[in-house]
Amino acid sequence: MTKKQIFITSAFTENSVWRQILGICSALAVTNLMMNSLIMGLGVTFSLALSGFTISLIRNWTPRSVRMMVQTLIIAAYVIIVDIFLKANMPDISKQLGPYVGLIITNCILMGRAEAFASQNTPLDSMIDGIGAGVGYSLVLLLIGFIRELFGFGSIFGIKVLGAWWTPWSIMVMAPSAFFILAMLIWIINIKYYKSKG
Repeated sequence: MTKKQIFITSAFTENSVWRQILGICSALAVTNLMMNSLIMGLGVTFSLALSGFTISLIRNWTPRSVRMMVQTLIIAAYVIIVDIFLKANMPDISKQLGPYVGLIITNCILMGRAEAFASQNTPLDSMIDGIGAGVGYSLVLLLIGFIRELFGFGSIFGIKVLGAWWTPWSIMVMAPSAFFILAMLIWIINIKYYKSKG
């Protein structure tokens, strides 16, 4: 596969959230605001890209018996960098995201990409795959965040777009709304996917 095909496949064709149903805990938890969704998406993309690159770089020297532990350690190192950066530079967003930044370590997308792709491909291809998977994940979060923030707060990225006439839907700021929006998104995308397959 070319670099472009790797990116498109991991970001869209085999999107980890809507095609493989992975990483949905954070998709449900942090999408009440678009800024939270964006920061979480960037954190996951950073961790995916660099952990994929590093895991691929040392794949030939990693014994099979400890491969999963090594992968987890590498992912944890990059997630800690993200967590420290947010606490130092964006303390308010860090508080809003709470434990979910640290839980990137347990995100199935990262372990899935590490095992399925990075452990079998070149470092550059693995980094591109990680960026693609992160972009796909971020797009899902931003879409859910857009709907929830617009209807729940009447704003986009904290900027009011709906006037005083708008009555915010309180259900949209609660976690169940994210679950239903994600379910509808997966349903719509899969219907189109299977129709295109004939």
